[in-house]
Amino acid sequence: MPTVSAHVARTLAAHVDHVFGVMGNGNAWFLDAIERETEATFTAVRHEVGGVVAADAHFRASNRLAAATATYGAGFTNTLTALAEAVQAHVPLVLVVGDEPTSGPRPWGVDQIALASGVGARTYTVGRADAAATTVIAIEHALAYRVPTVLAIPYDVAALEAGPVPETAAPSLPVPLAPRGDFAAGAIASLARALAGASRPVLIAGRGAWVAGAGAVLGELAAATGAVTATTALGRGVFPDERYDLGVTGGFGAEGAMALIREADVAVVFGASLNQFTMRFGDLFAPGTHVAQVDVAPAATHPHVGAYVRGDAALVARALVEELAALAAESSGWRESLAIAPLRAHDRGVGIVPEDGKLDPRSVAARLAELLPEDRVVVSDGGHFIGWANMYWPVASPDRMMMIGTAFQSIGLGFPSVPGAAAAKPEATIVLTTGDGGGLMAIADLETAVRTAAGRGIAVVWNDTAYGAEVHLYGRKGLAEPPMRIPEVDFAGLATAVGAEGVVVRELADLDRLAAWAAEPVADRRFLLLDCRVSDRIVAPYQHEIIRVNA
Repeated sequence: MPTVSAHVARTLAAHVDHVFGVMGNGNAWFLDAIERETEATFTAVRHEVGGVVAADAHFRASNRLAAATATYGAGFTNTLTALAEAVQAHVPLVLVVGDEPTSGPRPWGVDQIALASGVGARTYTVGRADAAATTVIAIEHALAYRVPTVLAIPYDVAALEAGPVPETAAPSLPVPLAPRGDFAAGAIASLARALAGASRPVLIAGRGAWVAGAGAVLGELAAATGAVTATTALGRGVFPDERYDLGVTGGFGAEGAMALIREADVAVVFGASLNQFTMRFGDLFAPGTHVAQVDVAPAATHPHVGAYVRGDAALVARALVEELAALAAESSGWRESLAIAPLRAHDRGVGIVPEDGKLDPRSVAARLAELLPEDRVVVSDGGHFIGWANMYWPVASPDRMMMIGTAFQSIGLGFPSVPGAAAAKPEATIVLTTGDGGGLMAIADLETAVRTAAGRGIAVVWNDTAYGAEVHLYGRKGLAEPPMRIPEVDFAGLATAVGAEGVVVRELADLDRLAAWAAEPVADRRFLLLDCRVSDRIVAPYQHEIIRVNA
């Protein structure tokens, strides 16, 4: 007779094909049912935080729900940082955990519902009579509200017989938010008139535009208005015509491109929250620019927004295209008058930094851009180095660049991102970019990355023997630097120990191993880790903005 855990596993597996996590006493029966009774694939990670990170990365790379699992108590508390990141990043997933027995907590138990609520995640607890239905409710909540949801199985309920698994209704999901009413119609008409009269229009798109499937219609809108385009870091590749795209806005943007955006007379932002980094701490647009925002949030998310339209990015963009056609508006022709490509260029650095004889990370990033396989999916840990991949490594679409940790300002989530992305994009090359600080924090799941990505995986470790962001900000303020420093670690050696190929990169020529690796058959090569010994003297441009604001 199926158990409560089997009810959860079978129902979940009808909507989820990958589960990531660590087995323990609280989830043992659930994982047994996943393995024996479903077609879902379980991938073991080495630290519970990695299960949530992998499920998070899987969704970002595929737009398909995944699940994580951990035991209760210490296993659950280990997931909290990744759970908070997924909440902040609006990433849906289901975290299946054991929970305290119905008879009461153990002496070392913790209030898991309160802890999950504290980081913004709701918990649904299954019982003997409602396990399947509660599982569907948890899935529906995750997808409808775009948040992680905790699904708890009390320890003394997990193995109870629960009868045949019932048929359950499919999750009910909201339809795209359409602008409704006279006020919304008037706002769209007003915005269309502003675009029709603009001489220097700019369109900017974020991850919300990608989620809405707005790329094609935003391309039509850009062509109709003659607008140049740009994206947030998580929206890269949304616009279909790269000839007129300025790349990433904010601190990751090229100076020439950002200077051009400040010339805009009308700027319309689709599906982006306009956080402080995208907005360059308020300096992205020049005073006098008419800034409009299109988003599903209840209200505008930045004080510089002068007009707000609430609605799905694709639906509003289509309405604008139709309004412009009704107005017989003509293209401004601005984008055709510009040489865009030179504006996107970034400083390639000096090769070797004279002050310390180490590699200039800008030079390493630029050379890697020439060598990395074109089918790449880039997963980024958090840290000072995040600018290098975002500035120098273009990707084909937003589902091929994910920054896991930055929403919650965390480091140490890089290596477990790899198995999630690898499962979501099984034919792509998965490229991790991480620092030595975050890399050491996540080192348990170096093995997981190597095992799951194998010959499709590359890790680039920016090894500057420091917590770079802290050195550049607080070291300049005169704070003691020893707590900000890390002894030089042989990441290449660590990678070799778990079955990868590790390469210490001390000069640009050492990167040529990547070119040879890329030419080898996937089945014949190992996961490749590039241990790049870079200088801590080079400050990323976005970090200069943070230093300026915090000076």
